[in-house]
Amino acid sequence: MSSHAPVIWWIRRDFRLADNPALTAAVNSGAPVLPVYILDAQEAALGAAPQFRLGLGLDHFARELEKAGSRLILRRGTALAVLRDLIKETGAGAVHWSRLYDPQAIARDTDVKKQLQEQGVAAKSHGGRLLFEPWTVETKTGGMYKVFTPFWKSVRVRDVDSLLPAPGKLPAPDAWPAGEDLASWNMGAAMRRGAEVVARYCRVGEAAAQARLDEFLEDKVSAYKDRRDFPGQDATSGLSENLAWGEISPHRLWHQGRAAMEHNSQGAETFLKEVVWREFAYHLMFHSPHILTDSWRQEWQDFPWSQEVTPQVQAWRRGQTGYGFVDAAMRELYVTGKMHNRARMIVASFLTKHLMAHWKIGMDWFADTLVDWDPASNAMGWQWVAGSGPDAAPFFRVFNPSGQLDKFDPDGAYTRRWIAEGQGNPTQTALDFYAAAPLSWNLSPDMARAEAVVSLQAGRDRALTAYHESRETG
Repeated sequence: MSSHAPVIWWIRRDFRLADNPALTAAVNSGAPVLPVYILDAQEAALGAAPQFRLGLGLDHFARELEKAGSRLILRRGTALAVLRDLIKETGAGAVHWSRLYDPQAIARDTDVKKQLQEQGVAAKSHGGRLLFEPWTVETKTGGMYKVFTPFWKSVRVRDVDSLLPAPGKLPAPDAWPAGEDLASWNMGAAMRRGAEVVARYCRVGEAAAQARLDEFLEDKVSAYKDRRDFPGQDATSGLSENLAWGEISPHRLWHQGRAAMEHNSQGAETFLKEVVWREFAYHLMFHSPHILTDSWRQEWQDFPWSQEVTPQVQAWRRGQTGYGFVDAAMRELYVTGKMHNRARMIVASFLTKHLMAHWKIGMDWFADTLVDWDPASNAMGWQWVAGSGPDAAPFFRVFNPSGQLDKFDPDGAYTRRWIAEGQGNPTQTALDFYAAAPLSWNLSPDMARAEAVVSLQAGRDRALTAYHESRETG
């Protein structure tokens, strides 16, 4: 390869300059670097909120690349075809990218690598999205881990790759290939009027992610273990959004979290466990990809969940179930594109148990409404609560949303933040829900609080009856 032949840095969900092995390899080649993002069918199929947040991330990252003396080339089409076109146009001799681990991405990337290498182009995939490549973590007998605690014990003592510095400047080619205009992609179209509201709650980019981490480790980590389950308190890192789009690496969270733990910061180890919980989700998705589409446990395939979007399910989606914890959480989701982790467990339990709706309905709704959507974490989280996944909470553990609210929101801060009805002077966050919600929902803060869509006792009894009957017939 000529020293003047550029290399393509195929950007996916790694919108950062620091600690980016694919970028480092491209720069270290000594050749001009062409940063390219391809909107292929897989990315174009993202739900409304993820696609919107992707657009925000691309817009921000394009400006960051310009500061580094580079630019972001946007192309749309089949990844292999787009890469071949760029290679033909620029004479590029290599393509570098960061690995993704869902089955569709693996199939696409495997084919791209094979086809480009047969064409004589160096095609190299790199880590960076995970602390440990999934195939490197095995049980003592050589299989995959199915329970988190042994997984954690296995990886917590392993070395984690050191952080890579950001390049000062990215070497630019003599001439840039043409790219598409991001505005023409209209990434927020499916959000309709909710886009403007949700955007206010997003913190986009590498610098924002680093600031979040620094703030968390300085001000919050000491109390993280004790306060993280209280959704009305600002006690978590908020970094799921940035991790989802690669605006910060898990390696940075690990190394800075380890440093905090060594300085006796209370809660730092609990934070590191949450980082590894994400790793566990990817471990499961890589080794058993059916977790994305089917009940992970075979015996749950025929469990009598309803797959119909009933009026009760619609009320759940709209934060109109009549239960404060559920409704506050579903409104938080619609306004911010995120949801507190404790709240995720409550709304998932309510849907799959009190309403006896299939976990896929909830998983798909989250895939449409989360700006921090992640295929592995979303699937594992839903199946964990539903009882059908690995190392799952047992189905007969039915969260009582009223009891959970008394325990984790005793002063009502969370419900006041997100539910306007009944408040004389509603918070702006609560009012934002009505600015984001579709007009077709016909909602108003002047409405009375919704009536309960199901009796908690009746819903629990129905769920447990179905569970016991399925065990008897299974």
